[in-house]
Amino acid sequence: MTTGTLPRVVVVGGGITGLAAAFFLRDAPVSVTVLEGSSRLGGKLSASEVAGVPMDEGAEALLARRPEGIELITATGLGDCLVPAGVTSSAIYTRGVLRPLPRRQFMGVPADVDELAATGVVSAEGVDRARHERTPPARPGDVCVADYVGTRLGDEVVDRLVDPLLGGVYAGRSQDLSFAATLAPLAAAASAHPSLTGAAASLIPASPAPGSAVFVTLTTGLGALPEVLAKASDADVRTSAMVRDLDRTQSGWRLTIGSAADPEYLQADAVILAIPAAPAARLLSRTVPAASSALNEIPYASMAIITLAFRAQDFPAQAGSGYLVPAVDGKAVKAVTFSTVKWPHLTRHAPVHIVRCSVGRIGEVAVLQRDDEDLAALAAAELAAATGLAGAPIAHRVTRWGGALPQYNVGHLDRVERVRAAVLRQPGLAVAGAAYDGVGIPACIATAASATAQVARHLGF
Repeated sequence: MTTGTLPRVVVVGGGITGLAAAFFLRDAPVSVTVLEGSSRLGGKLSASEVAGVPMDEGAEALLARRPEGIELITATGLGDCLVPAGVTSSAIYTRGVLRPLPRRQFMGVPADVDELAATGVVSAEGVDRARHERTPPARPGDVCVADYVGTRLGDEVVDRLVDPLLGGVYAGRSQDLSFAATLAPLAAAASAHPSLTGAAASLIPASPAPGSAVFVTLTTGLGALPEVLAKASDADVRTSAMVRDLDRTQSGWRLTIGSAADPEYLQADAVILAIPAAPAARLLSRTVPAASSALNEIPYASMAIITLAFRAQDFPAQAGSGYLVPAVDGKAVKAVTFSTVKWPHLTRHAPVHIVRCSVGRIGEVAVLQRDDEDLAALAAAELAAATGLAGAPIAHRVTRWGGALPQYNVGHLDRVERVRAAVLRQPGLAVAGAAYDGVGIPACIATAASATAQVARHLGF
């Protein structure tokens, strides 16, 4: 054993996945070390003030129907800080008008074509095409979302509904994203229903349970979670500890930390790689080349979040929580959240309204090369055009997330299977994170739980 009588587990990566893994091991008979290469913990979870209001810079909500996030937060003692979204309805800004997003839809795939027609999101021709759903012969293998949905319901449903919803989650495009990987529940339901609209309808509850939340967050912002989680894990958590190499030894693993000029070596009985695909591929290139090769096939998209603050009296009343913008409309801003409408608790901090604007889809490099002032001005101008907002922002913050979102392109499930099969053949090694089974916080936490279970089986506890 590497630490007296206790085996050592090293978690590489101090984002939500790595910290969750360390927390899940808190009562296990192991010594846990978390190594984060950057100067801070949390990965895509971070918060800072804008006009006196604490605002998340990255992820700002948990999907409530997945239990992993809420359960973890409750276990850390932050359960009393959870609050539901005050408003969840949203809109699509297309062809110059804000139009309501159909309520009966699954990631943009309509369950009710009559409701779709009433929203005006899709033209009369697009609605007519969706009414005459086609069912092509089944073909083997994975297909992209655009092909699967477009063949059945028409390209306009894809362009005006499905693509902006997927873009909001993955910053990807339906022409590239895997139907089976990104719309897994719909893919499963489609095999049991004669129509895609019927499959979508089967996934939508007839009526939500009274008081049930769709999204939740923390009153402190989700950016407060990493530090609480790190402390609660009782692990040895290190920042600015970049892992440069990972090598197999007779008894386990050796990690090389720091520069080539002044390396530090750490022995481990088990290792969990809770880092994005590219750095994981680099660390596995010698020891697990098959996993490294598959990981290198997962591209990532960059994005930026522009947070704008407005005087309360300058901000027009909003009925919804925000809106999405289809790529075909040619705008830079792809999604807008009226944060102080969606999360009413934020209004207690200052007499302002806060809006988050998301910019950046896969392949959109030029817009992200603008400087912060230019990007903030662009976001404010597009927001004003969509909402009629006349006042200028009194404060702004630009947060850039380079290579932040893994793309679940066609063949993704096969790639993940190849990675996991190769890693499973290496005793004491596990992988976790957003690159595998979902980019949301609950999905990342679920991969952390699976990774710790894999390590526990290896170490025999």
